[in-house]
Amino acid sequence: MSGSGARGPGEADAAPRPARPPETLARHVEPVRDRNERGVRQRGDDTRARVIDEAAVCVIEEGFANASANRIAQRAGVTWGVIQYHFGDRAGLFSAVVYAGYEQARVCLEEATIPEGPVRARVGAVVEAGWRAYGSPLGRASFEILINTRASRKDDPEHAAELIEMARGVHRIGARLLADGGHRRRSGHSVEALLWAALRGFAMTLMLTPDEYDFAAEREALVDVLTAFLEESGSAGEAGETRA
Repeated sequence: MSGSGARGPGEADAAPRPARPPETLARHVEPVRDRNERGVRQRGDDTRARVIDEAAVCVIEEGFANASANRIAQRAGVTWGVIQYHFGDRAGLFSAVVYAGYEQARVCLEEATIPEGPVRARVGAVVEAGWRAYGSPLGRASFEILINTRASRKDDPEHAAELIEMARGVHRIGARLLADGGHRRRSGHSVEALLWAALRGFAMTLMLTPDEYDFAAEREALVDVLTAFLEESGSAGEAGETRA
């Protein structure tokens, strides 16, 4: 090619560059409809979560009997129609609170930082993770709802079985975290059962008093008891292996 831009002898015309298919451009641009739908879904999820959280606080502050669907809607700043759309009715809303409570417990345990080393440090971390879940508004409201809806679950065995399985799932995580220290479960005893029974007791005690209380001293005592139990179990296991 000469400096003037004229083609030299024998030079063929440059092949035209093919046009870029318009669909390849579209792949990089989210359709407006999809973006709008995603925004609607996100707002719906946010509204649902806000109603669940407010329902939990309403149960704790005003009691199960006073936590009507209209009262919860008022506190959450939504209409009864919004609650009906997301949950169906009051029973559906309270079921959602209970499910959210169990899910929160699972997440608190699975995301807990469990230190290696002394048994007491491990037990303390598990107790604190469990209390973050059970002592929270969702956890406390879940227990109050379960107590007050006990009779209705007799007519819905499938729902009752789901609740039992969710509780067992949380308990299995706790048992695994406690056992990761290499300490054996003593035959006929369940250290994790004591853990959950104590934490549930702390949470439900708050239903009986208007004062907030964090059970710090009681949780320390629980850690001491669980640690002693696990250390004794570990010593018994090592002694048995030595005799063998």
